[in-house]
Amino acid sequence: MQLGPAPSPEAPPASNSLPRHDTANRRPGRQDSGTDAGQLPREPRPSMDAVDATMEKLRAQCLSRGASGIQGLARFFRQLDRDGSRSLDADEFQRGLAKLGLVLDQAEAEDVCRRWDRDGSGTLDLEEFLRALRPPMSQAREAVIAAAFAKLDRSGDGVVTVDDLRGVYSGRAHPKVRSGEWTEDEVLRRFLDNFDSSEKDGQVTLAEFQDYYSGVSASMNTDEEFVAMMTSAWQL
Repeated sequence: MQLGPAPSPEAPPASNSLPRHDTANRRPGRQDSGTDAGQLPREPRPSMDAVDATMEKLRAQCLSRGASGIQGLARFFRQLDRDGSRSLDADEFQRGLAKLGLVLDQAEAEDVCRRWDRDGSGTLDLEEFLRALRPPMSQAREAVIAAAFAKLDRSGDGVVTVDDLRGVYSGRAHPKVRSGEWTEDEVLRRFLDNFDSSEKDGQVTLAEFQDYYSGVSASMNTDEEFVAMMTSAWQL
């Protein structure tokens, strides 16, 4: 299969701001009852409704920026995770959102972090948070996204690279290859960059692929339409 001109890299999210929300009347969730000797009891988890409302507003703001909104947020936070811990504390999370023009107050940021604090460390599990932020998708949509990724991932190692694409997709027809400006590998690398939400390292994971298509999925009303688009685009 020949690739045409690679899609343009996604533009960064616009600087829209979320309204601040009143958190005074939030009800605490169930408190953990068991504690080990010498440990302080954990703070109660925020109510499901309060955090769900915050997540819905974040999701709506991301989607208002187009199909790349969720992907742009994922890319930004993965870059913010400099130590590779896949976690952020409430201050890092709040400052990161503010840089993107998404405003949460301190209480809201702490509530979200507590919801996805998997080990009691006081930090947000980044991948779990991003997974929850994606718009819900049906099994049919998730399955066709997984099928497209599996077609690209020739090595089966869970990461798509230029080596996976080489020999399956051709960049020879690209105008910049024909003009001698780019090599075929450069075309394939730039093609991958459209799905890469980390640091443009030439590697795309299934999570990054899902981030990209979650925004596309949200713009399509029916499973049939989305599945047909994916099937045609990837020749499944």
